[in-house]
Amino acid sequence: MTIEVQVEGPHASDLKSGALAGVIAAAVFMMMEMGLVAMAGQSPWGPPRMIAAIVMGEGVLPPPASFDLMILMAAMAVHFMLSIVIGVVFAMGVRRPGLPMALMAGAAVGLGLYVVNFYGFTVIFPWFAMARNAISIVSHLAFGMVLGLSYRVLTK
Repeated sequence: MTIEVQVEGPHASDLKSGALAGVIAAAVFMMMEMGLVAMAGQSPWGPPRMIAAIVMGEGVLPPPASFDLMILMAAMAVHFMLSIVIGVVFAMGVRRPGLPMALMAGAAVGLGLYVVNFYGFTVIFPWFAMARNAISIVSHLAFGMVLGLSYRVLTK
């Protein structure tokens, strides 16, 4: 007599939904971050330059925090790729959540990302330390909650 146990992993559609939720959250995050930074009287091009510096080096950091298409494209490539990975990992950990769970899990992910990015990765990318502020916390919290909400809607 044989007993079979099947452990079901995430479905491909859940992983695709996680990736798409990551894209949606990334877009909302970037618009929100740039808007809040501009409302605080700083250049909205500062956050993309900080992200682009991950792959382009510190030479792209402000000043000047002006628009540069190549820097923006590098920032978006890094930001969206990382967000897709985060969305897929989210989908692997939180499958088919109810709305409250999706929002709470997303908020936890967003706050966790803030801590990792601005306190952990500053060892490698020291310029992240200058963005330890309420705007970054709120933007990361919103990223996570949009990630959770988007994933919930896409998998419903």
